[in-house]
Amino acid sequence: MRAAVRYVSCALVILLWSGNADTQSRFVFEGMWSDPPATPEGQACFPEFCTDVLLSRLNALLDDPANDNRKFEDLRDEATKYQQDTYIAPHLTAEALKTFPLDEADDPGFLHCEPWGAARQMFGPHQLEIRQRGAGVIEMHYGEWDAKRTVYLEPRRAPIASKPSRMGVSTARVEGGELVIQTTRIAANWTSYLALHSDQLTIVERYTRSKDAKVLYLTATFTDPVTLKEPVVLKKVWSWAPNSKIAPYKDCQLPTGLVSKGR
Repeated sequence: MRAAVRYVSCALVILLWSGNADTQSRFVFEGMWSDPPATPEGQACFPEFCTDVLLSRLNALLDDPANDNRKFEDLRDEATKYQQDTYIAPHLTAEALKTFPLDEADDPGFLHCEPWGAARQMFGPHQLEIRQRGAGVIEMHYGEWDAKRTVYLEPRRAPIASKPSRMGVSTARVEGGELVIQTTRIAANWTSYLALHSDQLTIVERYTRSKDAKVLYLTATFTDPVTLKEPVVLKKVWSWAPNSKIAPYKDCQLPTGLVSKGR
């Protein structure tokens, strides 16, 4: 029960460079990621998100002999509550705290079959498939809602958004061996930490892989002058799952008494 939890930053080995010496600006990285790694960290960070605060608290609980007979799920839930009270809430502005934590029974996805926005979608509890779709374009395909995001490796190719949208505008670069994606112009919506964000939110995602290439790590920094006093840093982890498939999301079951909407 006293297994240590550590979040490791590793070199990104999913980058496959192509072209000659004069055109070393294109890369391809592809893969299907799904399910939590068989580690305490994986069990804590895969379902939605985690933070360093949660991992530190969980690690302390696992190391305490008094908890040897407690279920891991109970310790994880305790650490999650600690994360919400001591990390998420203190970072929120007074305006955001008015509705925090949001009641999941009021989730527009549940009530109206509205797909999640980018701030929540990237932490969805199912698969993530990463594919190159033409020169300079990456597609992020999520098992939750069968949702897709387009990421532009060449910023000049990114569309000029006249107004914020559900997924926003994403551009990418390679920085110190990491894949870095910046997303702006995201329409105001829910976050995974059950607070609202404004359309001024900026998200910077950093993806790395483990040395054995079997685990994908995400560290995402949220900055929002309307709902956050200072940036919030969230993490997620997936296992390599080349045989996993994302099924079409055809129907959303609305609450009893409402009509289902197909997609």
